[in-house]
Amino acid sequence: MKTKELYTLLLLAFIIVLLGGCDTDQEAIVIQKPYKYSKQYYADLRAYKKSDHQIFYGWYAAYGQKEGVQASYKQSASWGEHIAGLPDSLDFCSLWMGIPTPEENPIAYNEMRRSMEVRGIKMVMPEIVRIEKYEMFSLSDTGIQDYADYLVDKIFEYDLDGLDLDYEPEGDWIGGENFGKMVEIIGESLGPMSANPDKYLIIDYYNQEPPSSVEPYINYLVNQAYTQGITENSASNLQGRYDQASWCPPEKFVVTENFGDWWATGGSPFTEVDGNTLTSDGKQMYSLEGMARWNPIQGRKAGFGAFYFDRDYYNIPAYCNVKRCIQIANPAVH
Repeated sequence: MKTKELYTLLLLAFIIVLLGGCDTDQEAIVIQKPYKYSKQYYADLRAYKKSDHQIFYGWYAAYGQKEGVQASYKQSASWGEHIAGLPDSLDFCSLWMGIPTPEENPIAYNEMRRSMEVRGIKMVMPEIVRIEKYEMFSLSDTGIQDYADYLVDKIFEYDLDGLDLDYEPEGDWIGGENFGKMVEIIGESLGPMSANPDKYLIIDYYNQEPPSSVEPYINYLVNQAYTQGITENSASNLQGRYDQASWCPPEKFVVTENFGDWWATGGSPFTEVDGNTLTSDGKQMYSLEGMARWNPIQGRKAGFGAFYFDRDYYNIPAYCNVKRCIQIANPAVH
Protein backbone atom coordinates (compact mmCIF):
# COMPACT_ATOMS: atom_id res chain seq x y z
CA MET A 1 0.00 0.00 0.00
CA LYS A 2 2.82 2.37 0.91
CA THR A 3 4.60 1.56 -2.35
CA LYS A 4 1.47 2.36 -4.33
CA GLU A 5 1.04 5.66 -2.45
CA LEU A 6 4.67 6.60 -3.06
CA TYR A 7 4.29 5.83 -6.76
CA THR A 8 1.16 8.03 -6.90
CA LEU A 9 2.96 10.92 -5.19
CA LEU A 10 5.94 10.65 -7.53
CA LEU A 11 3.62 10.60 -10.55
CA LEU A 12 1.80 13.71 -9.30
CA ALA A 13 5.12 15.47 -8.69
CA PHE A 14 6.27 14.62 -12.20
CA ILE A 15 3.05 16.01 -13.70
CA ILE A 16 3.42 19.24 -11.69
CA VAL A 17 7.01 19.69 -12.87
CA LEU A 18 5.97 18.95 -16.44
CA LEU A 19 3.14 21.48 -16.34
CA GLY A 20 5.39 24.02 -14.69
CA GLY A 21 7.83 23.69 -17.56
CA CYS A 22 5.21 24.21 -20.28
CA ASP A 23 5.13 27.54 -22.02
CA THR A 24 1.64 28.84 -21.27
CA ASP A 25 2.42 32.24 -22.77
CA GLN A 26 0.54 33.31 -25.91
CA GLU A 27 3.66 32.67 -28.03
CA ALA A 28 3.13 28.93 -27.56
CA ILE A 29 -0.10 29.34 -29.50
CA VAL A 30 1.04 31.60 -32.30
CA ILE A 31 3.90 29.38 -33.53
CA GLN A 32 1.58 26.57 -34.61
CA LYS A 33 1.77 25.66 -38.26
CA PRO A 34 -1.32 25.97 -40.47
CA TYR A 35 -3.52 22.93 -40.91
CA LYS A 36 -3.14 20.77 -43.99
CA TYR A 37 -6.21 19.90 -46.01
CA SER A 38 -7.19 17.63 -48.89
CA LYS A 39 -6.95 18.46 -52.59
CA GLN A 40 -10.74 18.66 -52.69
CA TYR A 41 -10.72 21.27 -49.93
CA TYR A 42 -8.40 23.50 -51.94
CA ALA A 43 -10.38 22.94 -55.14
CA ASP A 44 -13.52 24.05 -53.28
CA LEU A 45 -11.62 27.01 -51.84
CA ARG A 46 -10.51 28.18 -55.28
CA ALA A 47 -14.06 27.77 -56.55
CA TYR A 48 -15.32 29.94 -53.69
CA LYS A 49 -12.81 32.66 -54.61
CA LYS A 50 -14.29 32.71 -58.13
CA SER A 51 -17.88 32.83 -56.91
CA ASP A 52 -20.09 35.89 -56.40
CA HIS A 53 -19.25 36.89 -52.83
CA GLN A 54 -18.02 39.83 -50.78
CA ILE A 55 -14.24 39.90 -50.92
CA PHE A 56 -11.83 40.48 -48.06
CA TYR A 57 -9.04 42.87 -49.07
CA GLY A 58 -5.98 43.37 -46.89
CA TRP A 59 -2.57 45.02 -46.85
CA TYR A 60 0.09 42.71 -45.41
CA ALA A 61 3.65 43.58 -44.34
CA ALA A 62 4.73 41.01 -41.77
CA TYR A 63 6.71 38.73 -44.12
CA GLY A 64 9.88 40.84 -44.31
CA GLN A 65 11.79 39.86 -41.17
CA LYS A 66 15.58 40.17 -41.17
CA GLU A 67 18.22 39.21 -38.62
CA GLY A 68 20.13 42.42 -39.31
CA VAL A 69 20.25 45.29 -41.76
CA GLN A 70 22.67 43.45 -44.05
CA ALA A 71 21.49 39.93 -43.25
CA SER A 72 19.42 37.65 -45.40
CA TYR A 73 15.81 36.92 -44.51
CA LYS A 74 15.31 34.42 -41.72
CA GLN A 75 12.63 31.86 -40.92
CA SER A 76 10.28 33.40 -38.36
CA ALA A 77 8.84 31.13 -35.67
CA SER A 78 5.48 32.90 -35.76
CA TRP A 79 3.09 31.97 -38.57
CA GLY A 80 1.67 35.46 -38.23
CA GLU A 81 4.85 36.51 -40.06
CA HIS A 82 4.40 34.07 -42.93
CA ILE A 83 2.32 34.31 -46.09
CA ALA A 84 1.58 30.62 -45.51
CA GLY A 85 -0.13 31.63 -42.26
CA LEU A 86 -2.66 33.94 -43.91
CA PRO A 87 -6.32 32.91 -43.64
CA ASP A 88 -7.46 30.67 -46.49
CA SER A 89 -10.54 32.85 -46.97
CA LEU A 90 -8.47 35.96 -47.79
CA ASP A 91 -9.25 37.13 -51.33
CA PHE A 92 -6.71 39.90 -52.01
CA CYS A 93 -3.33 40.49 -50.39
CA SER A 94 -1.62 43.80 -51.14
CA LEU A 95 2.11 43.21 -50.61
CA TRP A 96 2.89 46.22 -48.42
CA MET A 97 6.46 45.07 -47.65
CA GLY A 98 7.31 44.78 -51.34
CA ILE A 99 7.39 41.91 -53.80
CA PRO A 100 9.24 38.88 -52.38
CA THR A 101 11.72 37.40 -54.83
CA PRO A 102 13.44 34.00 -54.85
CA GLU A 103 16.82 35.73 -54.53
CA GLU A 104 16.09 38.13 -51.67
CA ASN A 105 13.33 36.37 -49.73
CA PRO A 106 12.91 32.77 -50.94
CA ILE A 107 10.74 31.75 -47.98
CA ALA A 108 8.12 34.44 -48.59
CA TYR A 109 8.40 33.97 -52.35
CA ASN A 110 7.65 30.24 -52.24
CA GLU A 111 4.79 30.76 -49.80
CA MET A 112 3.37 33.50 -52.03
CA ARG A 113 3.45 31.33 -55.15
CA ARG A 114 1.81 28.42 -53.35
CA SER A 115 -0.86 30.68 -51.86
CA MET A 116 -1.67 31.99 -55.34
CA GLU A 117 -1.73 28.60 -57.02
CA VAL A 118 -3.27 26.41 -54.31
CA ARG A 119 -5.37 28.75 -52.17
CA GLY A 120 -6.43 31.20 -54.86
CA ILE A 121 -5.25 34.28 -52.95
CA LYS A 122 -4.74 37.22 -55.31
CA MET A 123 -1.38 38.93 -54.77
CA VAL A 124 -1.19 42.55 -55.89
CA MET A 125 1.55 45.18 -55.87
CA PRO A 126 0.77 48.43 -54.02
CA GLU A 127 2.16 51.69 -55.36
CA ILE A 128 1.87 55.07 -53.66
CA VAL A 129 1.41 57.23 -56.75
CA ARG A 130 4.21 59.81 -56.77
CA ILE A 131 5.84 60.44 -60.14
CA GLU A 132 8.33 62.86 -58.57
CA LYS A 133 10.17 60.02 -56.82
CA TYR A 134 11.29 58.65 -60.19
CA GLU A 135 13.86 61.06 -61.59
CA MET A 136 13.82 59.33 -64.98
CA PHE A 137 10.16 60.27 -65.57
CA SER A 138 9.44 63.75 -66.86
CA LEU A 139 6.42 65.75 -65.67
CA SER A 140 4.66 65.44 -68.99
CA ASP A 141 2.38 63.10 -70.90
CA THR A 142 5.52 61.18 -71.86
CA GLY A 143 6.35 60.82 -68.18
CA ILE A 144 2.84 59.53 -67.46
CA GLN A 145 3.23 56.92 -70.18
CA ASP A 146 6.66 55.89 -68.88
CA TYR A 147 5.40 55.63 -65.30
CA ALA A 148 2.38 53.57 -66.39
CA ASP A 149 4.59 51.25 -68.46
CA TYR A 150 6.99 50.85 -65.53
CA LEU A 151 4.19 49.70 -63.20
CA VAL A 152 2.61 47.35 -65.74
CA ASP A 153 6.00 45.79 -66.48
CA LYS A 154 6.44 45.03 -62.77
CA ILE A 155 3.18 43.07 -62.64
CA PHE A 156 4.15 40.89 -65.58
CA GLU A 157 7.80 40.58 -64.58
CA TYR A 158 6.84 39.11 -61.20
CA ASP A 159 3.68 37.40 -62.47
CA LEU A 160 1.41 39.02 -59.89
CA ASP A 161 -2.37 39.17 -59.98
CA GLY A 162 -2.63 42.92 -60.26
CA LEU A 163 -1.77 46.48 -59.26
CA ASP A 164 -3.02 48.50 -56.27
CA LEU A 165 -2.66 52.25 -56.93
CA ASP A 166 -2.62 54.17 -53.63
CA TYR A 167 -4.13 57.55 -54.53
CA GLU A 168 -3.40 60.11 -51.82
CA PRO A 169 -2.66 63.38 -53.68
CA GLU A 170 -0.83 66.12 -51.83
CA GLY A 171 -0.94 68.70 -54.58
CA ASP A 172 1.54 66.66 -56.62
CA TRP A 173 1.57 66.71 -60.41
CA ILE A 174 0.20 63.19 -60.96
CA GLY A 175 -3.11 63.92 -59.22
CA GLY A 176 -6.51 64.65 -60.74
CA GLU A 177 -6.69 64.63 -64.54
CA ASN A 178 -3.12 63.37 -64.91
CA PHE A 179 -3.88 60.43 -62.63
CA GLY A 180 -6.91 59.68 -64.80
CA LYS A 181 -4.68 59.66 -67.87
CA MET A 182 -2.32 57.19 -66.23
CA VAL A 183 -5.14 54.86 -65.18
CA GLU A 184 -6.48 54.86 -68.72
CA ILE A 185 -3.03 53.85 -70.01
CA ILE A 186 -2.61 51.12 -67.41
CA GLY A 187 -6.15 50.01 -68.17
CA GLU A 188 -5.01 48.90 -71.61
CA SER A 189 -2.91 46.15 -69.96
CA LEU A 190 -4.63 45.49 -66.62
CA GLY A 191 -8.23 45.46 -65.47
CA PRO A 192 -11.67 44.81 -66.99
CA MET A 193 -11.11 46.87 -70.17
CA SER A 194 -7.72 45.35 -70.97
CA ALA A 195 -6.42 42.48 -73.04
CA ASN A 196 -5.59 40.78 -69.70
CA PRO A 197 -8.82 40.89 -67.69
CA ASP A 198 -7.45 38.29 -65.27
CA LYS A 199 -4.98 40.95 -64.06
CA TYR A 200 -6.64 43.32 -61.59
CA LEU A 201 -6.43 47.10 -61.52
CA ILE A 202 -7.38 48.51 -58.13
CA ILE A 203 -7.34 52.03 -56.67
CA ASP A 204 -7.33 52.70 -52.95
CA TYR A 205 -7.73 56.14 -51.40
CA TYR A 206 -8.43 57.91 -48.11
CA ASN A 207 -10.38 61.18 -48.27
CA GLN A 208 -9.74 62.48 -51.80
CA GLU A 209 -11.47 60.25 -54.32
CA PRO A 210 -9.89 59.82 -57.76
CA PRO A 211 -11.53 61.33 -60.85
CA SER A 212 -14.63 59.52 -62.07
CA SER A 213 -12.98 58.87 -65.43
CA VAL A 214 -11.11 55.90 -63.88
CA GLU A 215 -14.27 53.85 -63.27
CA PRO A 216 -14.41 51.78 -66.49
CA TYR A 217 -10.78 50.70 -66.07
CA ILE A 218 -10.77 49.45 -62.47
CA ASN A 219 -11.95 46.27 -60.80
CA TYR A 220 -12.27 47.77 -57.33
CA LEU A 221 -12.25 51.15 -55.60
CA VAL A 222 -11.00 50.60 -52.05
CA ASN A 223 -11.76 53.28 -49.49
CA GLN A 224 -9.55 53.67 -46.44
CA ALA A 225 -12.56 54.20 -44.19
CA TYR A 226 -10.25 54.21 -41.18
CA THR A 227 -11.17 55.12 -37.64
CA GLN A 228 -8.44 57.75 -37.66
CA GLY A 229 -8.60 60.93 -35.62
CA ILE A 230 -11.93 59.69 -34.23
CA THR A 231 -12.84 57.01 -31.70
CA GLU A 232 -15.75 55.22 -33.38
CA ASN A 233 -17.12 54.35 -36.80
CA SER A 234 -20.61 54.08 -38.23
CA ALA A 235 -22.79 53.10 -41.16
CA SER A 236 -23.53 56.79 -41.78
CA ASN A 237 -19.80 57.47 -42.15
CA LEU A 238 -19.46 54.62 -44.65
CA GLN A 239 -22.52 55.80 -46.57
CA GLY A 240 -21.09 59.30 -46.76
CA ARG A 241 -17.83 57.95 -48.11
CA TYR A 242 -19.64 55.98 -50.79
CA ASP A 243 -21.83 58.95 -51.73
CA GLN A 244 -18.70 61.02 -52.41
CA ALA A 245 -17.65 58.41 -54.98
CA SER A 246 -21.10 57.26 -56.10
CA TRP A 247 -19.89 57.25 -59.72
CA CYS A 248 -18.40 53.90 -58.71
CA PRO A 249 -20.95 51.04 -58.83
CA PRO A 250 -21.45 49.57 -55.34
CA GLU A 251 -20.32 46.16 -56.62
CA LYS A 252 -16.84 47.69 -57.12
CA PHE A 253 -16.68 49.51 -53.77
CA VAL A 254 -14.66 48.16 -50.82
CA VAL A 255 -14.38 49.66 -47.32
CA THR A 256 -11.42 49.01 -45.02
CA GLU A 257 -10.38 49.59 -41.40
CA ASN A 258 -6.91 50.28 -39.96
CA PHE A 259 -5.79 47.35 -37.81
CA GLY A 260 -2.54 49.13 -37.10
CA ASP A 261 -4.52 50.84 -34.36
CA TRP A 262 -7.58 48.66 -33.81
CA TRP A 263 -6.49 45.02 -34.10
CA ALA A 264 -7.03 44.04 -30.46
CA THR A 265 -10.81 44.52 -30.60
CA GLY A 266 -11.43 44.01 -34.32
CA GLY A 267 -11.97 47.70 -34.86
CA SER A 268 -13.57 50.65 -33.09
CA PRO A 269 -17.10 50.77 -31.64
CA PHE A 270 -19.56 50.76 -34.55
CA THR A 271 -23.11 52.05 -34.93
CA GLU A 272 -25.38 50.67 -37.66
CA VAL A 273 -27.84 52.76 -39.63
CA ASP A 274 -30.72 51.89 -37.28
CA GLY A 275 -28.68 52.88 -34.22
CA ASN A 276 -27.77 49.31 -33.26
CA THR A 277 -24.37 48.96 -31.56
CA LEU A 278 -24.53 45.29 -30.58
CA THR A 279 -23.67 41.98 -32.20
CA SER A 280 -26.22 39.16 -32.46
CA ASP A 281 -25.07 37.82 -29.09
CA GLY A 282 -25.49 41.17 -27.33
CA LYS A 283 -21.85 42.27 -27.26
CA GLN A 284 -20.32 45.54 -28.46
CA MET A 285 -20.04 45.60 -32.24
CA TYR A 286 -16.71 46.74 -33.69
CA SER A 287 -16.00 48.29 -37.04
CA LEU A 288 -14.68 45.29 -38.97
CA GLU A 289 -17.95 43.48 -38.29
CA GLY A 290 -19.85 46.68 -39.00
CA MET A 291 -18.14 46.92 -42.38
CA ALA A 292 -18.91 43.28 -43.11
CA ARG A 293 -22.59 43.87 -42.37
CA TRP A 294 -22.93 47.29 -44.01
CA ASN A 295 -23.99 47.92 -47.59
CA PRO A 296 -24.68 51.29 -49.23
CA ILE A 297 -28.33 52.03 -49.89
CA GLN A 298 -27.51 51.86 -53.61
CA GLY A 299 -26.77 48.11 -53.50
CA ARG A 300 -24.42 45.41 -52.24
CA LYS A 301 -20.79 46.47 -51.92
CA ALA A 302 -17.86 44.50 -53.33
CA GLY A 303 -16.34 43.76 -49.95
CA PHE A 304 -14.38 44.96 -46.94
CA GLY A 305 -10.96 44.57 -45.37
CA ALA A 306 -8.18 46.05 -43.27
CA PHE A 307 -4.75 47.65 -43.34
CA TYR A 308 -2.23 45.56 -41.34
CA PHE A 309 -4.91 42.90 -40.92
CA ASP A 310 -2.12 40.45 -40.01
CA ARG A 311 -2.07 41.87 -36.47
CA ASP A 312 -5.34 40.02 -35.89
CA TYR A 313 -3.19 36.88 -35.91
CA TYR A 314 -2.16 37.67 -32.33
CA ASN A 315 -5.71 37.51 -31.06
CA ILE A 316 -6.93 34.15 -29.78
CA PRO A 317 -7.76 32.20 -31.81
CA ALA A 318 -5.56 33.54 -34.60
CA TYR A 319 -7.34 35.80 -37.12
CA CYS A 320 -10.55 35.38 -35.15
CA ASN A 321 -11.99 38.74 -36.20
CA VAL A 322 -11.07 38.43 -39.86
CA LYS A 323 -12.44 34.90 -40.20
CA ARG A 324 -15.63 35.64 -38.27
CA CYS A 325 -16.40 38.76 -40.29
CA ILE A 326 -15.77 37.02 -43.61
CA GLN A 327 -18.32 34.44 -42.48
CA ILE A 328 -20.77 37.22 -41.55
CA ALA A 329 -20.46 38.78 -44.99
CA ASN A 330 -20.62 35.41 -46.71
CA PRO A 331 -22.74 33.00 -44.63
CA ALA A 332 -22.01 29.36 -45.34
CA VAL A 333 -24.72 27.50 -47.23
CA HIS A 334 -25.81 24.38 -45.34
